[in-house]
Amino acid sequence: MKRILLTLAIAMLVVSGMSARLIKVLAIGNSFSVDALEQEMHNVVNAGGDEIVIGNLYHPGCSIERHYNNMKTDNGDYSYRKISADGRVDTIPDYTISRALVDEKWDYITFQQASHYSGMYDTYKHLPELISMVRKAAGPDPTFLWYMTWAYSPTSDHGGFKNYGNNQMRMYRSIVDCAIKVLADNPELKGIIPVGTAIQNARMTALGDDLTRDGYHLSYTLGRYIASLTWYGVLYGHDVLGNPYSQARVNAPQRRICQEAAEAAIINPFRITL
Repeated sequence: MKRILLTLAIAMLVVSGMSARLIKVLAIGNSFSVDALEQEMHNVVNAGGDEIVIGNLYHPGCSIERHYNNMKTDNGDYSYRKISADGRVDTIPDYTISRALVDEKWDYITFQQASHYSGMYDTYKHLPELISMVRKAAGPDPTFLWYMTWAYSPTSDHGGFKNYGNNQMRMYRSIVDCAIKVLADNPELKGIIPVGTAIQNARMTALGDDLTRDGYHLSYTLGRYIASLTWYGVLYGHDVLGNPYSQARVNAPQRRICQEAAEAAIINPFRITL
């Protein structure tokens, strides 16, 4: 009987291991992709029974226009942060987009706008050309997604906040409007990672209306956790409710709110539903 139970247990482990899904994602990003991908993402994915390889092309405050110019000139403007499936982190300076595109056989490549321009559609004019150049270099296989970022804290002193009258809800709605236009105008983008709505959902709860550490970058606890949950739910198609991972500093009620905020945004990416 013990031998039978042991055999069944081993079989279950084998099946479980076989069902784990490995995804490789590259962000053509900035510090807002750091917030989403470099702290909590690996842990959230592993807790869900899956695996991930993360590539993040980081340049602080990098806009679509700068990404476009960097791609056009093959400029080594980035710190390339790569997190392997086993969690190893490698950081390589002076990296180019073209080099990152062929570093792995990417499943997903994501695009985003600099946060201060995220709700100003006239700053997106080079996005179609950037997407076209990336597609040509990356080949037909990767799926392209849009990463929708979040509005600032109500008390943010970021200079770009004045573009939105220093009003969080106005900034959020401007970001949503731009995201809708981005998807309509760029059919190569096959979906959206709606972290902006996930954060705004959470701001309607007991977690409060900030969730940043400096007025615009996400807090190391709740904010980054919500962002990674949202990325995970979109990339893997999983319900994030019940994901067992959270930091020790995030209690059970907070974890539940974070997961509900992310799940609600995935279902309704352009509307606050909490």
